[in-house]
Amino acid sequence: MIKVSETAKKKVIELMQDDGYNPSTDYIRVGVKSGGCSGLSYDLKFDKENQEGDKVFEDNGVKIIVDKKSFLYLIGTTLEYSGGLNGTGFVFNNPNANRTCGCGESFSL
Repeated sequence: MIKVSETAKKKVIELMQDDGYNPSTDYIRVGVKSGGCSGLSYDLKFDKENQEGDKVFEDNGVKIIVDKKSFLYLIGTTLEYSGGLNGTGFVFNNPNANRTCGCGESFSL
C-alpha cells in the first residue's frame, strides 16, 4: 500500500486538473527506475488506465497505480508534498530505503 498525505492530495488534484486528467477516474502512476546518485530513482506521472500486472490502490481520495516490480520497493511509502524553503515538490517517505541522496529523488536498498 502507498499512502498519500493531505498536502500531496491537494497538489495531485490541482496538477491532474491542470494537465487535463480527472482526479476521480484517472490515476497517479508511481514507480521506481534505475538511476540517480543512489542507484534507484522515483518516477511519478499521471495515467488514464492501468496495465496488466499493475497494483491499484486508493488512499485519501487519490487513485494510485504501481507496476509489480516497483511495488516491492515502495511498500509502506507515503507520498508527501513539500512547499518549504528547502525546495518544492513531491517527497517519497520510503521505509525500505537504506540510503537516500541529498535531493531525496533517489535511494538504495
